[in-house]
Amino acid sequence: MIVERVHAARMDYLAALRRVEAGSRGDWAAAMTALYADHVAWHGPRPLDDRQGAAALRAAVWEPLLRAFPDISRRDDIVLGGEFAGGVWVTSHGHYCGNFVAPWLGIAPSGRVATLRFGEFCRIEAGKVVEAYVIFDLPDLMRQCGCWPLAPSIGAMQAVPGPATHDGVQVGLADPAESRRSLDLVEAMIAGLMRYDGMDFASMDMDRYWHPDFMWYGPGGIGTSKGFPGYRQAHSAPFLAAFPDRVGGDHKARLGEGSYVASTGWPSVRATHLGGGWLGLPPTGRRVGMRVMDFWRRDGDLLAENWVLIDVLDLLDQMGVDILARASITAKGLQ
Repeated sequence: MIVERVHAARMDYLAALRRVEAGSRGDWAAAMTALYADHVAWHGPRPLDDRQGAAALRAAVWEPLLRAFPDISRRDDIVLGGEFAGGVWVTSHGHYCGNFVAPWLGIAPSGRVATLRFGEFCRIEAGKVVEAYVIFDLPDLMRQCGCWPLAPSIGAMQAVPGPATHDGVQVGLADPAESRRSLDLVEAMIAGLMRYDGMDFASMDMDRYWHPDFMWYGPGGIGTSKGFPGYRQAHSAPFLAAFPDRVGGDHKARLGEGSYVASTGWPSVRATHLGGGWLGLPPTGRRVGMRVMDFWRRDGDLLAENWVLIDVLDLLDQMGVDILARASITAKGLQ
């Protein structure tokens, strides 16, 4: 049965992560690489982008990350699995943590503890990851290092917590009916988002789907908010003004397990940048695609928490903004 296949894949994934954390720091990159099949197709955020094969992944991603964070550790706050388009997937949201002591991807180190928020979706075959989509919250890392080069976020910029219920790492067999209930709620909510009439937020009917005090944890540059007024101010209003013709779709995976749902697309949103104000930037008129990851927690009949990651660097690059170059100039100005 698919439930057992998903459970086995998730437990293999968790066991591999435990081996990573149990090993020595010198073996960390090798242990991370061991999660993946030799022929893995890995798709990461800009500027890492696509890597083919475990050896290339280790050289381009894990070894440089270990040099930057030599005492690195990983914390997974949400782990769930599911089947999508005939494949078995496991997804995770959490943080890497360590002392940031050497430059990484052009970001100057802070010389002190920093956290790197991540989301990843992994398709599993024979206990190994054969396909992966990963976003690192690089803008938030820049913020921690004092070199955020754009307008201040409207939402609160802070460490993003795991689920309030402390049950995000799924280890048991989920009730398929509860998983379906969670998926149905998220899919109905997404359909509501697409009903926006361009004038009135009420046209989306979001209060049917969200708890009045829901927590929304956005990426660096957007930040965290609580409840509808904060969410509209921090994200929804500026985003809809900037990208009024947005269209969703092309999901690589959408999974529901128990009270949790997760989805990603590469890109999952396509739009034209027609309005100003988002991240303090003027409109460019350019067509863009957005790599996005969402993780939701359902509480009863409503959504209570939503963790969102956007490949902001990739999106801004399509808008003609090289945020890494800006961050480098900002960092030099602080020296």
